[in-house]
Amino acid sequence: MNNVKKFFSIRDLENLSGIKAHTIRIWEKRYSLLSPERTETNIRTYSLASLQKLLNVTMLYNNGYKISKIAKIPERNIPLMVKEIVAKNSVKNHAINAFKLAMINFDQTLFINTYNGLLAERSFREIFSEVFIPLLNELGLLWQTDTISPAHEHFVTGLIKQKIQTNTEKLQHLEPTKSDKVFVLFLPENEIHEIGLLYLNYEIVLRGYKSIYLGQTIPLENLKDVMKYYDNLYFLSYFTVVPTKDKINAYMADFDQIVKENNTTSKLWVLGRQNQYLDRNILPECVKTFTSIEQVIEQL
Repeated sequence: MNNVKKFFSIRDLENLSGIKAHTIRIWEKRYSLLSPERTETNIRTYSLASLQKLLNVTMLYNNGYKISKIAKIPERNIPLMVKEIVAKNSVKNHAINAFKLAMINFDQTLFINTYNGLLAERSFREIFSEVFIPLLNELGLLWQTDTISPAHEHFVTGLIKQKIQTNTEKLQHLEPTKSDKVFVLFLPENEIHEIGLLYLNYEIVLRGYKSIYLGQTIPLENLKDVMKYYDNLYFLSYFTVVPTKDKINAYMADFDQIVKENNTTSKLWVLGRQNQYLDRNILPECVKTFTSIEQVIEQL
C-alpha cells in the first residue's frame, strides 16, 4: 500500500509555505489559484499538486511578483519562471521547498538531485549553513504542528547525516596537522540528536585536528577510557534533551570529578538548549559552554 501523504489541510499548506491560511483562502477565492476538494464533512483538502503550485507561487510572490499578476500567468509557465528565479539568486528557498517535497513523499531521488544541484554552485559548508540548518529549524515546527510525522523527520535527517558523513570521510584519509587538541565527540546517555555533533566533527577534521567520534548515548564513565590515551583532550557534546533540567548541574560536577580522579587536564565543550539550565555560579572551570555551532567553529 502506498502511504505517501497525498492530501493536505489548509493548515498544512500554511506551515509548509509560510503563507497564512487566511491569505491562502483569499488567493483561492479572489484569484482561483487553488482548487481544493472537500471531504464528506465539508472540510477543504488540497492535493500534492496544489501544494507544489502554492510553493511555486510563494517563490514568485516572495521575489516581488504581485499576486494579481501571478494569477494571470498560465499554470504551465509558473514552474519555468521559478526556475529562472532560482538560476538568478534564490537557490536557497527553492532547495528548501524541494527538500520538503522530498520529505513528504519519502523521495530519496528528489533529495539527492536537489543536493547535487546545490553542490554544483556551493560548497558543502555553504549548503549546510544556508539550506540544511534553516530546513532543520523548520522541521521542528512542522513536527510540532503535526504537519509531518516522526517518520518524515527521520527520513530527511537520515539523508542529511549521510551527506555529512560522506564529506567527513573524504577528509579522514589525511593525517591530522594540529596536535594541540584532540577532540572526543559524544552525546550523553539517552541523547540521540546528533546532526549538530556530526557536522562539528566535519569542521574539526577539516581544520586538521584528530577527532574521536563516539556518537550517541555514551555513559559518562566511558570517557575515562579515552583519558588514559591522551593528555590534551577536548570533549565536545550537544545537549538537546538531556541531561534534564534537574540533572545537568550534577552531570557537570560528575565530569569534573572524573577529570580530577584521572589527573588530566581534559576540557568539556557543550552546546544545546539544555545549557540554559546550567547554574553558572557552580560551573566547573574545565567546562565551557557555547550558544551555537558557529561559536564553536570560531574557537577551533
